[in-house]
Amino acid sequence: MTAMETLFHLLPSRVGNPLSVSGMARDLQVSPVSVKNWLDLFERFYLTFSIAPWTAKVARAIVKERKVYLFDLPRIKDNGARFENMVALELWRAVTSWNDLGWGEFGLHFIKNKEKQEVDFLLSRDHEPFLLVEAKLAEREPSAPLKKFQQALHVPALQLVEDGDSYRLLSNGDQKIMVSPAWLWLAGLP
Repeated sequence: MTAMETLFHLLPSRVGNPLSVSGMARDLQVSPVSVKNWLDLFERFYLTFSIAPWTAKVARAIVKERKVYLFDLPRIKDNGARFENMVALELWRAVTSWNDLGWGEFGLHFIKNKEKQEVDFLLSRDHEPFLLVEAKLAEREPSAPLKKFQQALHVPALQLVEDGDSYRLLSNGDQKIMVSPAWLWLAGLP
């Protein structure tokens, strides 16, 4: 097996976490440039897609590392990572559609700071955040980082869960967080 194949086989276990190119290069005993080129190649062939961190108005934000997600969900064995990947894929598809339709310049990001507080996804339009999204298998209460970053960025927030059949609207200071079954909310995307 080549180092490039090994990298591709390691990616399912890294879904949902920022990927350190230099760390992967060390593990594979190849140059960071090779790992970056291979990751770019995987994206060009629609094996993976990646999202960059959002850093504007986020104190001590992680700046460099991207998250990598797969187009082939069954390769991901961990249920939580597979659920997050499924949500990422649906959001990526929506953002791509909105951009293709000329509705603005949309982006898909994540937020993580050096205190390891993280929100899975931030959607932006014309370089401004407009929605925070957290993907959780079963947790019905919004995560503390989701609440914190919503207050800092003053944008709507959503926590998607795997099961359930109805929306819940919860207070977060002067804002609201919606908790929704993923199947119900994602069905409304283009």
